[in-house]
Order: sequence, then C-alpha cells, then structure tokens
Amino acid sequence: MPPKKRKTSDSPEDDRNDLTANQTTAAPPTGEKRKRGRPRKYPESATPKPPPGPKRGRGRPRKEESAKVTVPKPTTPKEGKRPVGRPRKYPLPNGADQRATKSTSVEDKEDSEDEDEDDEGRSYWLMKAEPESRLEKGVDVKFSIDDLCAAQEPEPWDGIRNASARRHLRDMKKGDLAFFYHSNCKVPGIVGIMEIVQEHSPDESAFDPSNPYYDEKSTKEDPKWDVVHVEFRQKFPIMITLNDLKAQFAPGKPLENMQTLKQTRLSVSSVTRAQWKFIMRLAKEKEGAGLRQSTSGDDEESEESSEQ
Repeated sequence: MPPKKRKTSDSPEDDRNDLTANQTTAAPPTGEKRKRGRPRKYPESATPKPPPGPKRGRGRPRKEESAKVTVPKPTTPKEGKRPVGRPRKYPLPNGADQRATKSTSVEDKEDSEDEDEDDEGRSYWLMKAEPESRLEKGVDVKFSIDDLCAAQEPEPWDGIRNASARRHLRDMKKGDLAFFYHSNCKVPGIVGIMEIVQEHSPDESAFDPSNPYYDEKSTKEDPKWDVVHVEFRQKFPIMITLNDLKAQFAPGKPLENMQTLKQTRLSVSSVTRAQWKFIMRLAKEKEGAGLRQSTSGDDEESEESSEQ
C-alpha cells in the first residue's frame, strides 16, 4: 500500500497562524527595545546591578587587613663597610677600627698643616760673621752672637760685597729667620737664630772712606750695596759645628743640597724649610745629649765625694 502524502496547507490564514506560534515559543518578551546585533544573554532587567564601591581589579583579591600577620624580622648587628682594595696582611691589633686610625692620622696631618701655615710665606737664611777679633784697615771687624744679643736696637748687617749674597739680602722679607753662623774661627758653626726686622736699604758703610768696607763705586745717588736689620732671637746651648753639618751633606742625607756647604765662601746663603727643621731638631738633640752628659757627670762627682 503506498504511503500517504502529507497534506499541504495553501491558505494565507494558516500561514499567519504558524508564524505567530513560532514567535511565541522563540523569545519571551523582555520589555527592551530590540537593537541590532546579537541579543544580550542576560537582559538588564534580569541581572541585578553590582553594589557601589571600588572597581574590582584583576588578579587575586587582597586579604583583609585583619587577616595579615606581621612577623618581625630578626635584627642582626650591622657589619662595617668592607674597605676597598687589598686586605691587610696583618690585622689591626685588638680589632682597632680602621676609620678611627684614619681620623687620627688626619688630625696629625691637620696639626702639621697648622704649623706649615704659621711659616707660610717665611723664608730661611744663613748669615756668617766673625766672632774673633780681626783688624781690617785698623778696624776690628769682630761681631758675635753675644754682640747681637747685647745690642739695644736692630743691627744693620753690613759689609756684604758679593753679588750673590747681595741678591739674598734683597730677597729677604720682614719676619724671615736666619741662622747666625760663626765663621773664620777655631770651631765654625751655627750658634743661634736672628730675625729680619727691616728689609734691605743702602749700606752706608760703603760711602765712608775710613770704613774697611768702603767702595768708591757705590754712591748715595747710586748705591751698590745693601743691608738688612736683624734682631737676636735665640742662642743654642750647644753649637752645631761645621762637622755636624758636613756629616749630613752626603748624597741621600738631609743636607745634601745645602747652599752654604756647596758654596763655602758665600757669607749669606739660603736655607730650605726642610733643612731648617732638620737643623732645629739636631740642635734639640744636641742640647738633650748635653743635659744627659752633665747630669751623669754630676752623679759621678757626688759618688766620689761620698766615697772620700
């Protein structure tokens, strides 16, 4: 028996009824105005709005402050900064702080700098005079450090007749210091200190024909020679002899370049600051040695007298 054919409705009324039934089952009414594009999965009227507040960020939510537990970090003593460079071969004794050592050395350096500042601008010299009597044109030219000490006013250092020595006189400034050197005597050497208190002026002894240092080429209108005025400052208890100076004149020694040892006939010579300081230390050492020797001599005499 042949299958039955499905009956087809050709009437317009049936078509309208079918369309209305399809629309009713496809989408329920939402009350929204339909827009173009894909419809919302969850309409605005069906989804509640989020509560007001800060916008939630992405990622893992933060824990509440009350839930946080702060664990204090263990405190460890802070180590000193490691010094730069190669480590010490031998550590500082008793764990001494390197910074303290450095600050001490800086203080010492500042003290030495203060001493140098006191001498800043000062020059040093060595000036020779004859302490023993010697007649020159019937005039005694003797002049010792004791004569300078006894002077009641600044003494003119006259009689210089050498161009190099004259140049040194003209370079001297007020406040400069000079060693007083006894020359042309049995034991030559440095015996004390004097100060330049007046800078160079014409040497009037060169104008006087009766003076042993007269120079007919030097006139008051055109003076050729100069003097400086000096004052006594100190006499050494023990002289620093020429032999003491020569012992330090060898290469590599503190006085290897001392001008008076190179130009022995120069009556006025320059002295460097380093040479001056060395000679002053030498004078203190000789004074200390002399005191120790005299003390030991007194002890020996007292022992001899007690034995008698």
